[in-house]
Order: sequence, then structure tokens, then C-alpha cells
Amino acid sequence: MAQQNQNQQDLREILQIRRDKLAALQEAGRNPFEITRYDVTHHAQEVKDQFDQLEGQTVSLAGRLMSKRGMGKVSFCDLKDKSGRIQIYARKDEMDEEAYDRFRKYDIGDIVGVKGDVFRTQKGEMSIRAHEITLLSKSLQPLPEKFHGLTDKELRYRQRYVDLIMNPESQRNFEIRSKFVAYLRRYLDNMGFMEVETPVLSPIAGGANARPFITHHNAQDIDMYMRIATELHLKRLIVGGLERVYEVGRIFRNEGMDTKHNPEFTTCELYQAYTNLDGMMDILEGILTGAAKEILGTYHIQWLGHDVDLTPSWKRITMADAVQNVTGADFMAIEGDDDAAVELAKSMGVDMEGVARTWGNALYETFDQKVEETLIQPTFITMYPVEVSPLAKRSPEDPHLTERYEMFVCGCEMGNAFSELNDPIDQYQRFKAQAEKRAHGDEEADMMDEDFVLALEYGMPPTGGLGFGIDRCAMMLCGTDSIRDVILFPTMKPLDSDKKASKEVSAPAEATQTAPVVEEKIDFSNVQIEPLFQDQVDFDTFSKSDFRAVKVKECEAVKKSKKLLKFVLDDGTGVDRVILSGIHEYYEPEELVGKTCIAITNLPPRAMMGIDSCGMLISAVHHENGEEKLHLLMVDPHIPAGAKLY
Repeated sequence: MAQQNQNQQDLREILQIRRDKLAALQEAGRNPFEITRYDVTHHAQEVKDQFDQLEGQTVSLAGRLMSKRGMGKVSFCDLKDKSGRIQIYARKDEMDEEAYDRFRKYDIGDIVGVKGDVFRTQKGEMSIRAHEITLLSKSLQPLPEKFHGLTDKELRYRQRYVDLIMNPESQRNFEIRSKFVAYLRRYLDNMGFMEVETPVLSPIAGGANARPFITHHNAQDIDMYMRIATELHLKRLIVGGLERVYEVGRIFRNEGMDTKHNPEFTTCELYQAYTNLDGMMDILEGILTGAAKEILGTYHIQWLGHDVDLTPSWKRITMADAVQNVTGADFMAIEGDDDAAVELAKSMGVDMEGVARTWGNALYETFDQKVEETLIQPTFITMYPVEVSPLAKRSPEDPHLTERYEMFVCGCEMGNAFSELNDPIDQYQRFKAQAEKRAHGDEEADMMDEDFVLALEYGMPPTGGLGFGIDRCAMMLCGTDSIRDVILFPTMKPLDSDKKASKEVSAPAEATQTAPVVEEKIDFSNVQIEPLFQDQVDFDTFSKSDFRAVKVKECEAVKKSKKLLKFVLDDGTGVDRVILSGIHEYYEPEELVGKTCIAITNLPPRAMMGIDSCGMLISAVHHENGEEKLHLLMVDPHIPAGAKLY
């Protein structure tokens, strides 16, 4: 605590010194914030790449001071611009003396313009011999010395501007993402596709099974939905005769957050008339293999701890065959027998809770829970059950299945494609079934879209459709394990401290007053708790339960479960512990990462949704006005992982 207080005092002093320096500059008529332009002739990497041609020539660069050394009559500093770093060499006798003295007072983080000659130092380092150094912007905040670890990683997402300054890998990630989107557009444009834009706001949220965000249009006095997919509008354009269309667009889904999901993300959806599922497989494979080769220079990448080979041609296999290869279960031998399929799935430990007990759902849940995670190398899984594919065309050979594929790498779904359903009567019946699900409480089921059915009645040609996440593709190409690493400003829950700081900054200093601290009054008058147990437990029995402090390393929603969260925990052993807890109603995953909780660690593993839960997290439960309330037990973060409770 003493060290923390000292660090805060040191920071306050640094902040004050920097503001004093700015005030002195302003008083001397050298306010850097009044400068509107600086002519840059070269960037750092350009100077290095063209050193032989530029040596001895005068260049102008601008960027941020990242380090300073010397500061006597000779000074060295590192200048960082968008391309990288280069050393700046400054001598007092080679510059205006007053200008050199001003330069000595500049701080790390300040933005400067440098004019000087390209040369190589005695140690052989390519550098700029400065003639002029102009302060272009004063940094009032010190740059962090280190930027790593769990807590700091959260800060990197919240303060992406600092992350980009300090971490070259972050800048590289977003350069790769940008290059991927550019390659994608070029690939589709060369195939004759037309890029279009469709509405973000719509009176109906359709095209996917997802929970939408709702807003209100004041002028029309109607509720509207932020789109959960671009599919239905794009297929209307196919009806209109455009034949090949695509959209790179933002999608919004009011769902849980984890390392692979953000409520606001980017997809590419494309539709091509007169082709089918095979055509869509060729396109996705072509985009990802071509992008890897052009951007990374190789088909071989590292992702999520695996060596992945993106070399064309990728494996293509039906869902039923994939399930049989992994589990030995032959669902095609009992096709159409709902009871037998459900029993077969349950015999393998597949959780069928919350889904209709049909042959198709049993096949899909078995794949989802037992097979998906085994798909490391790029694999197209084809022929999905009708029950889980409301917008895909039925297979002419098998009415239980649809011409649909999903592509997987490292157990992650990377793309979803159909031979699109163009039968308006069949489409209406499937919308109707989805609407019934929605009426019975399924908030992710498709809405009835009668206008889209009307469009199909005018006639849509045989069409292949494909959708894939830009963020997932960027994750794979960058080799990162979190979607937040490839979204510049990921969705983050506001911190109380952030809110307070914002209020302090926005208020004039002279008007700032310390508000009295008012202790929160908590009303327990309507609380009901369970009666205390009457039976006593001896100490030997109690001591058999191993209660430990655990740190939450990762937390994500369990697919197809509205209640379960999957925790990856540090229990002090060095081996990650996975525990599932049905508390999603009370917490979002992101707010629990980094917390210190209490778990019983010596319970036998329990299979839940196909995942072994190894222990139990402790929560406090009570009832209030007849409604159950729950608080996950969170303790002092100073308690180390693995500390035993007595």
C-alpha cells in the first residue's frame, strides 16, 4: 500500500512537471498546439530501406519521442512514426544553441518534427543528424514502461491509443486486418461481384438466430432493430437481378461476450446466382488461402496452439460422416428415427436440454459437442439438418438435410454457406416454425419476414450464399487468441473509476468540489434466506471439502446455453481448471475476468453441455420479493491463487 501511494505521488509530480513545461512554452510564445502543419518528406522505414540512395541527403520526419539518451552536448533519441523507429542524433554545436536547449527539455512521448541529414553512426546505426527539432505536440501523460499481464491487457483494450504506441504487434495486427479486407474486396471485385450497402436499422431482425439490439425511431414512433445479418436484404437484390453482390458490414447481436464474440463485429456476406454450395466453398477457400499467401507469404500459420496448413485443397466431409469418424455413431443408419437418435446422442453424453428431440437436432448436438473441437485443419462440414438451417435449400437426395456448410479451423467456425432456399412456400413454413419458437420464449429464433417471402414469390434463381466473420479471419492471420486483439475499440463495460475520472476532467478545476461520501443504505427488509441446517457436521467431514481461492483467466458463454458460463481458472497448480456455472443471468463473462473467487476443487468432474466441469464456484443466494438473487463470491485480489480456506 505504501508503494502504491508513493507511485501515485510520483505520477502526480510528473503530470505537474509536464504541465509546467507547457505553460513555460506558452508564456514564451512557443505553444506547440498552435502549429497546424509540418512537411514530412520521408518515414523511418523508408529511410532505412533507401539508405544507400539517401545517405548524406536532408530529410524531414515527424513522430513520437520514445527514448532519450545523453543530453549533454550530444544527445540520442528514438523517433517512432507509422512505419517504425529511427535514431535521431543531435549535437549542440550543429544546431541552434537555444533550440538544442529547448530540445533537452522535451519529454518521452512528445511529438516532434526533425530535419536533418541521413548518416550512419560510428557503431553502424542508420540515423538522422538533426539540424532542427520542432516540438509539434506536448505529451502531458507519461508513457507506460511496461504493458503486459492480465490487468494491463484490459487497459490495452480500453486505451487502444496507448497500446498502439507501445506495442508494435498491435499495430501489425490491424495492418494485417486492413490488408485482408482490401484483398477480400479485390478478390470479389475481380470475380464480377458488386459491393452494396443495406440498412443497419430494420423493423424486422432476420437472417440469423440471434438476439437483436432494439432502438426507437421517434419520427415514425416505431421500434427498430439493429441488423443481426445482411442476408435477407442481399437476397432481395438477387431477386432484383443483380446476380453477384457482397457487403462488408457491421453486425450487432445482443449476446454474451468472450474471446471469440463481441456484440459489434464485421462480416462479409456474398450471394451469387446460378451457383451452389460447391461454388461457395471454392470462394471461401480462395479468399483465405490467397490472403495468407499475399499478406503472410506462406500457407503455414500458428493459431491457438496448433500448426495450421492452409494449402489448397481443403477437406470436405458431411456432418454425419464427421460424427461417425470421431464417435463411431452412425446416424444415417437410423435416419428419421427421432427416439433412436436422441438415445444414441445421450449414450455418448450429449446434452439435449432445451432442444427439440428430433433426429436432426440429435445429429447436430453430437457434432457440436463431440466433433467440432477436433477440427484443427481447415475442414468444410456439409449437409446440415433442416432443423438448424432455416434459410438453406433442402438436399434433393435427402429431405432431412440441407445444402449447407460451415468451415472450421482449430475448432472455430470460420464461415457459413448455403445453397439458398428459393422456394417461397417452404420458406414461409420455416419462418412460421421459427416464429412459434420465438413465441415460446426463444429470443434468438428468426422473425417472420413476409416481405422477404413476397420477394421470393417473384422468383429467385438458384443461388449460393456465403457469410464469414472478418474478425475471426483477422484473428487467424494474426495468430491471436482474442477477438479484442483485432477490433480497434472492442466493447468494454465502463469502469466506475473511468466515470469518475471523466467527470473530474470535464468540470473546471475551480468549480471542482469534494462531494461528501454517503454510505449506501441497503434495504434487506424484503429478503428471504434459506433456514439454517439443523444437522451438525463434524470437523473431519467438513475438512474433506477443499475450498481454494481461484483467479478467473477466461470466461465465456457456453454455446446453446442461456445459463452456463465457462470459467478457465488458475487454482495455483499451474494447470488450468475448467468450471461451468449457471450464472449467466446475473453476470456477463467480461466483467468476471481477473476476479478472485472461491471454488470447491475436489468434486468429481461433471459433464455439462459436453464439457467436464471440475469443481464448483461458490455463490451467495437469497430471495427478494419472490425472485431469486445471486452474488458470485469474490474476494480480495491480494489472495493468491490456490490459497486454501480453513
